[in-house]
Amino acid sequence: MQYRQLGDSGIEVSAICLGSWLTFGAGVDDGTGRACVDAAFDAGINFIDTANVYGLGGAEAFLGAALKGRPRDSYVLATKLFFPMSDTDKGLSAAQVAKQIDASLTRLGTDYVDLYQCHRYDPDTPLEETMAALSEVVKSGKARAIGFSEWAPEQIQAAIDLSPPCVKFVSSQPQYSLLYRRAEAKVIPLSIANGIGQIVWSPLAMGVLSGKYAPGDAAPANSRAASDDGHFMGRYLADEVLEAVQKLKPIADGAGCSMAQLAIAWVLAQPGITSAIVGASRPEQLRETAAAADLAIDSAALAEAAAILEGVRIS
Repeated sequence: MQYRQLGDSGIEVSAICLGSWLTFGAGVDDGTGRACVDAAFDAGINFIDTANVYGLGGAEAFLGAALKGRPRDSYVLATKLFFPMSDTDKGLSAAQVAKQIDASLTRLGTDYVDLYQCHRYDPDTPLEETMAALSEVVKSGKARAIGFSEWAPEQIQAAIDLSPPCVKFVSSQPQYSLLYRRAEAKVIPLSIANGIGQIVWSPLAMGVLSGKYAPGDAAPANSRAASDDGHFMGRYLADEVLEAVQKLKPIADGAGCSMAQLAIAWVLAQPGITSAIVGASRPEQLRETAAAADLAIDSAALAEAAAILEGVRIS
C-alpha cells in the first residue's frame, strides 16, 4: 500500500481510503461491515472516512464499535458535518460545529478525529464564523486538521484568505473519476498551490467503471443501480457511456488487472490526488480495489483509457 501526505498537514494516509456511505451502519449488516474493516487493515489501509449524516449517526456508531481495541494511532479517522441531523441541526454555524463534533466523537468512541470536514458549503452562515469555529475545534484538540467537500473555487479561496488567523484547510473531497473530472479545471490547481490534498469520492463512478453494467441489459441484482439508490447514478447508465466503458476491458487485460483497478490506478496517478475513497459491501471487493494502489500501469495505457472516455465523460 502506498502512503501519501495529506496536503501540508503532515498526516500520512493510505492511497486507498475506506468509505462508509450507504454501507456501514445502514446498507450492510455489522458482521459483514466488521469483515470489511478487518480486510482494509489487512490490505494496509489506514484511512477511514465517514460523516455524521451517514445512517444518521449509524456509520459513526458502527465504526466506533468496530475500531474499539485498535491502537488509536494505527488509523487516520475523518468525519464531516453539514447535512441535517434533525429539523434544527444542520449547517456550519458555530453552534452546530461545536455540537456536531462532540456528537461525532461520542459515536466514534474517540477523543479526536484526524480530519474534520465541511460536507458542503453553508451559504446561510458567514464563512468567518465557520472558519473560526473549525479553528477552535483544532485548537481544542478535537481534530488534527480540517477539510471541505465540493466547495466552489471562490469559496475555497475565500477560506484560504482567512488563514491566518484561522486554521487552514488541508484537504478537499471532490467527486473525481475517469468519467467525472470537473475538479481538474480549478479546484485541483488551486488546491495544489495552497497545500490542499484531494481525497476523491466515487473513483469508480458509482461502480460503472468496474464494467458490471452492460449496455442494454438490466442492472444486476444487488447492484447499486438496481437499489433504491439507483437515482444517484443518472447519466452514468446511458448506453453510450456503458458502451465506451466496455472498451476499457482490453486495456485492463493488457495491464493484468480488473477494470475497477484500472480506474482507481488512473485516479491515483493524477496530479494532486492523495487518496481515493472506496466503499465495500464484501471483504473480497475491498481486497480487489485496495490492490490498485500498488499497480504500476504504463502511463500510455492510462492515457488511452482517458481518451476512450473523452467523448462520453459527464464532466
